[in-house]
Amino acid sequence: MKTRPIMTLAIPVLALAATPALAQTSPFSTGATAFQTDLLTTLTPIAVIAVMALGVAAWFNRISWGWALGGALGILLVFGAPQVVTWVRTLGGV
Repeated sequence: MKTRPIMTLAIPVLALAATPALAQTSPFSTGATAFQTDLLTTLTPIAVIAVMALGVAAWFNRISWGWALGGALGILLVFGAPQVVTWVRTLGGV
């Protein structure tokens, strides 16, 4: 059996060369990111129409400009949430 010494040497070498496969992201994070992407893709045209409707309603004095700006700010926060979270995390040093 000439292969026996080769196998005895190869097994420890391969064991040391192998790196463990560690999971980089959780399935929840992947699913949440996919859901967020799909939701924002769906809501983008609705948000554009909502901003236009708020602007027209404020222009014709049907609602106050404060309500229109509040609606636009809310839409901005919904679409900018990932950037806001990243910014807050960097402020906290996380």
